[in-house]
Amino acid sequence: MSTEYWFNVRTGQVEEGAQSSWSQLLGPYPTREAASEALKRVKENNEAWEDEDSSEHWDDDGGHARKPTR
Repeated sequence: MSTEYWFNVRTGQVEEGAQSSWSQLLGPYPTREAASEALKRVKENNEAWEDEDSSEHWDDDGGHARKPTR
């Protein structure tokens, strides 16, 4: 089995193998370098999802279409 790398969000350190509580880890990543860029990747993904969400038109009616009133 190949080595997995994890990014510890509390310490900011890369761990070889999961050494800390799962609540503190991002991963697994295939390389130490990929794990070290975990927060950068999270930020990029969050920004992309926020852009996607802001471009969608969400209904305020809970999905129920209203009949036009005359």
